[in-house]
Amino acid sequence: MRYAVLGTGVVGRTLADELVKLGHEVRMGSRDPDSPAAGEWAEAAGPVASHGTFADAAEFGEAVISAVGGQVALAALRSVGEEPLAGKLLIDVSNPIAFEDGRLRLSPVESDSVGEQIQRAFPRTQVVKSLNTVNCTVMVSPAKVPGGHQVFVSGDDERAKERTRRLLGEFGWPADRVIDLGGIETARAVEMMLPLWFTLFQKFGHPEFNFEVRKAHRPASGGQVDRTP
Repeated sequence: MRYAVLGTGVVGRTLADELVKLGHEVRMGSRDPDSPAAGEWAEAAGPVASHGTFADAAEFGEAVISAVGGQVALAALRSVGEEPLAGKLLIDVSNPIAFEDGRLRLSPVESDSVGEQIQRAFPRTQVVKSLNTVNCTVMVSPAKVPGGHQVFVSGDDERAKERTRRLLGEFGWPADRVIDLGGIETARAVEMMLPLWFTLFQKFGHPEFNFEVRKAHRPASGGQVDRTP
């Protein structure tokens, strides 16, 4: 399959490397068609790897992974335009983070999300939010973290989420550890996990950890569910 990976940072390169290892064709997109980082990656990755602008990559890919920062994701995608993305799966792994006076900030937060902004701007694109709650090494190698930890998907299109789950399976995520949160509006919840993730990163001193959700047994039919914390 042909994938476009938008972004030349460590997240984009890690995802692109794993896709190549899995046998996919990958074109890395950047603002600069002569990006040294993208060129070096493509040369090292081999004959199934190439690079170009964001638009070049989006035209090439049957599916698109947006691995640019959440603060610039919309601008990067708008430079592509609607037509190259129409009808395609777009997996958004970004987070809307910025640092002010050394403190992490989120924007948008609570009443909106980057995932929703992308879906509104590109209504003919099948946007799925996923993988933004883990470090990029864990994205493509979940076995680095022991236990039954999970990853999430949010999106309005069921077929797009199923395609995303298949890709997550290729990365090593067992099907029972992929939690479908519902529509794209649930991207708000996973984007708001980042302050906690960053606090844990500072606490542990490394990024190879993840969240594990455990459920109690369901009550018998007609039973009352206690919703208190």
